[in-house]
Amino acid sequence: MKRFFKPVEKDGSSKKANVSASSPFSSVNDGEETAEISSENGDKKEPLKFLTWNANSFLLRAKNDWPEFSKFVENLDPDIIAIQEVRMPAAGSKGTPKNPRELKDDTSSSREEKQVMMRGLSSSPFRNYAVWWSLSDFKYAGTALLIKKCFKPQKVSFSLDRTGSKHEPEGRVILAEFESFRFLNTYVPNNGWKDEETSFHRRRKWDKRMLEFVLQNSDKPLIWCGDLNVSHEDIDVSHPEFFSAAKLNGYVPPNKEDSGQPGFTLSERKRFGAILKEGKLVDAYRHLHKEKDMEHGFSWSGHPVGKYRGKRMRIDYFIVSEKLKDRIVSCEMHGQGIELDGFYGSDHCPLSLELSAKSCESET
Repeated sequence: MKRFFKPVEKDGSSKKANVSASSPFSSVNDGEETAEISSENGDKKEPLKFLTWNANSFLLRAKNDWPEFSKFVENLDPDIIAIQEVRMPAAGSKGTPKNPRELKDDTSSSREEKQVMMRGLSSSPFRNYAVWWSLSDFKYAGTALLIKKCFKPQKVSFSLDRTGSKHEPEGRVILAEFESFRFLNTYVPNNGWKDEETSFHRRRKWDKRMLEFVLQNSDKPLIWCGDLNVSHEDIDVSHPEFFSAAKLNGYVPPNKEDSGQPGFTLSERKRFGAILKEGKLVDAYRHLHKEKDMEHGFSWSGHPVGKYRGKRMRIDYFIVSEKLKDRIVSCEMHGQGIELDGFYGSDHCPLSLELSAKSCESET
């Protein structure tokens, strides 16, 4: 979802980012994780605390909102951070193949932007994480995954096909495999308003592939998070009637189940429900929070000026396998109100999940 940006201030620093080829912030090869392992994981044998956030341009957040976001991350201390809408282009000169695992740095402007981003990630607390990128060819979409260096995934891949070399178009997927679960970060395509190849058809294809993914990969529990661009039930939007009746320029789709606000059409909601049911998955937030919460219950908020003021949706999720349901300790949204308190400059607020440690009984 989109809204306005704050003006971007000129970054006047001439300090160069200290990022070497061996840095945990450099790209990985063949889908395999290469970060150094730290011994500072205490008694944890696996990641237990997770954070997801659609940053609505990670670069803008690094320029304008980094101190506040850094303090938030330091206090929360997540083991894994999933970012959507990185909106930084992949490496590669014009007319050449792009490398979606590397930030572009072949022009003066792209080098400056990369330095801003890497300085932020080299500061506390982010220096404790290794980072993977999956980037679009231009400043659009893209995802990032930050994992504490003390936790070494068995494999990191970038498509729903789980192949090391292939990336989803526009960098929409990063999948990390651990011994006891898979962690999937996705930026799901927006449904759009019209029955055309770049809108409804693209979203239907994505949902079909997502259903296939969860059915074909049921051998391990799944933690799936990100901007899923769907509000499943009426309780997941602030104004159900408004979103159900929403139109763009008076256009009415041929199938009435495709009518309404993207993310709240009946067809999207049905497909999402089928993925949860057939994949034996649980919406972690709704599992804990049964009632509608008009202050804290939504992860996306509309433009504070105009017809979307005060209109909010829950479109960011932690979805977990039913096998993990009894281990959910908390799942919280960290922003509130129509003035976007705790959104750190984005139109989405961060969402966290915490699981309890795996017991011996749960292993059998």
